[in-house]
Amino acid sequence: MTARSRLHEHRALSPLRRLGERALDRLFQRAKRLPLLRDRIAAEYAKLLGDIRRAAKPYAESEPRVTVLPERGRDHGELLADMQRLATRERERWHDGFVSGAVYHGDDEHVAFLSQVYASFSQTNPLHADVWPSVVKYEAEIVAMTAALLGAAHVEDAGRFPGPAVGVVSSGGTESIMLAMKTYRDWARVERGITSPQVVAPSSAHVAFDKAAQAFGLELVRVPVGEDFRADVPAMRRAVTRNTICIVGSAPGFPHGVIDPIEALSELARARGIGFHTDACLGGFVLPFARELGWQVPRFDFALPGVTSISADTHKYGYAAKGTSVVLYRSAALRRYQYFTATEWPGGMYLSPTFAGSRPGALSAACWAAMIATGKQGYLDATQRILQTARSLRAGISAIDGLRVLGEPLFVIAFASDAFDIYRVLDAMTRRHWNLNGLHKPAAVHLCVTLRHTQPGVAERFLADLRASVDEVRSQPAGKGGLAPIYGLAGTIPVRSAVGDLMRAYLDVLYEA
Repeated sequence: MTARSRLHEHRALSPLRRLGERALDRLFQRAKRLPLLRDRIAAEYAKLLGDIRRAAKPYAESEPRVTVLPERGRDHGELLADMQRLATRERERWHDGFVSGAVYHGDDEHVAFLSQVYASFSQTNPLHADVWPSVVKYEAEIVAMTAALLGAAHVEDAGRFPGPAVGVVSSGGTESIMLAMKTYRDWARVERGITSPQVVAPSSAHVAFDKAAQAFGLELVRVPVGEDFRADVPAMRRAVTRNTICIVGSAPGFPHGVIDPIEALSELARARGIGFHTDACLGGFVLPFARELGWQVPRFDFALPGVTSISADTHKYGYAAKGTSVVLYRSAALRRYQYFTATEWPGGMYLSPTFAGSRPGALSAACWAAMIATGKQGYLDATQRILQTARSLRAGISAIDGLRVLGEPLFVIAFASDAFDIYRVLDAMTRRHWNLNGLHKPAAVHLCVTLRHTQPGVAERFLADLRASVDEVRSQPAGKGGLAPIYGLAGTIPVRSAVGDLMRAYLDVLYEA
């Protein structure tokens, strides 16, 4: 059966499968209340989590455990020495380009500069705008610079959402997406009387949209993507109902690194008088520069009149420290639905632009400094290096017998195999020190290319290790441990709640002291 026919089969059976999965989930939830079955399930989970626990807790045996406050505080010098020892131990893997995404700049001089800025503003809090007006200035300018980069000049003062484009600084892409979905929910309730709000998104859209749906009582309708892994416009159109408040597209999507047909999707939203959100968390600080450099990049921003909000992560390819993102809106009138205000609290008048109350102003200051220090030419140079490296990696991956690249990615390269278990390749790469992203439905692995991978020899080392890993998987019987059993279970077991239980158990492991 070809990949194409498998995809068509999945589409044809998906409603039936969904019904079957729900029935099995209900049966599983009831069955696991029985003591005998509950104990057996727990034992199976414990086996699967054994290797995960060892990988997640490498210091369990070598470092002292601290579970209560020390009677007396430790000497600063000793404490810093201990902490720096662990930081140094972990530095090699990300600094030398063994990690997919995660660290997007990582140059020593840049990191030291951001650390200096952070230290100068470590006590600041934008909640107290009158005490630290410098941070308020930085955040306003971060928003303005990001909006200008993403087509704010095209926003008109008339129409459904009259400009100018505005936004806020958030803590990361997930918060930016959740803020936008909360905004559309409240806007649709007031402006359109919708009380059962629905969001339509491709199946590849970030899981933050699921989190927003759970938090804000939204119905998230996920539509299968096309054979090119991009959003299927006709299928998305069919999914829109009178309760739809927003349509979603990605530029690019996290799993496969491809850009959805944003123009067609946003026009669909404009025709229906609803919102359209472009998730450019990954691409917001790459795609505009790529287009200027001559790479083929379709429009995805406010240059399209149907786009009403955009999320873009400054802490990714904006090269800021971890913990900042920007969510933009086509108009201030729309953004106001995001804000929180309280007028009757005994503690006084209270307002906040995002979910958090107190926020680390130092992160916003460091973000502003990163953008100013990098400048347009710095972003152009970095983008060219990343895209050239990604093009070389994509060609090298495609040349390995048994591997195929999914879609037409620019800098996030997903690859799969019809010849062997790709998750075993992932495990083999992990043993070679690489930290890559496992994907799901279809089974695949991706590498998010960053400046760390543009260092001399890194791309060549990746391809050599990938060839060796493929050879190992072809030549050896199925191994044990690692991520392959976990992903294999998630891909085949019909009970989604069982996999969810396992994932929650993994999170429990992370918080074991």
